[in-house]
Amino acid sequence: MSLHIEKLGSGPVPLVLLHGWAMHGGVVAPLVDALADRCTLHVVDLPGHGWSRGCGLPLEPSACAAAIAAATPPAIWLGWSLGGLIALTAALEQPQQVRGLAMLCATPRFVRDDSWPWGSDATLVHQLALDLETDYHATIDRFLSLEAMGSADPRAALRHLRDIAFARGEPDLRVLQEGIRILETNDLRMQLPSLRQPNAWIAGRRDRLVHPQAMEWSAQQSRGYYMQIEHAGHAPFVAHAGAVAQTLQPLLDSFHE
Repeated sequence: MSLHIEKLGSGPVPLVLLHGWAMHGGVVAPLVDALADRCTLHVVDLPGHGWSRGCGLPLEPSACAAAIAAATPPAIWLGWSLGGLIALTAALEQPQQVRGLAMLCATPRFVRDDSWPWGSDATLVHQLALDLETDYHATIDRFLSLEAMGSADPRAALRHLRDIAFARGEPDLRVLQEGIRILETNDLRMQLPSLRQPNAWIAGRRDRLVHPQAMEWSAQQSRGYYMQIEHAGHAPFVAHAGAVAQTLQPLLDSFHE
């Protein structure tokens, strides 16, 4: 079984969309609607998630980047959260396919250490991995709650994320564990200056998982531009899809075949 990639929209700019951990491509439907007249969107279900649950590909950034690049035209890639690490890997390793990069609430390193004060608590991330083994659904629900925190209406955001989380079936426990390991170990900070594509870093000011300062720093390192969406948390496309689409316009304008 191959990766499930849905082609939507009719606009002139090709855009690949990558979702975050434990979700699927359907979660970004509000953003697809906001961009459908400007972009032709290739919405990916990552390995083990949604309708790609049985594809067998590991949730490993280089492997995912290569598989998606082989199945899509040269395009701008947008990655949300964990999907951002895969999009950034693709921009570095598949530059002929990735003509522009948008990082939405995503950074080159997820966890905090002495050299990275803006990451998430490494203990919390490690505990998620342990809890997956004992209480799968509660662990995912706790992560969804973290994603919804900081939104203008956290309860509404959480309801949306809960409603859509399992709409395409439950994600594979194996890839959820692989995803946690990626969040714990991946670090692409030192490679940011080598990015050659136009790139955008879009933060939610109230994000409780990815600190806006981490994204602003990353934009400076990669000579990209940084935008912050007020009143938005970690999933700004839920209630602020129009604002996200607006911040992407300079990147869309930069696209050339």
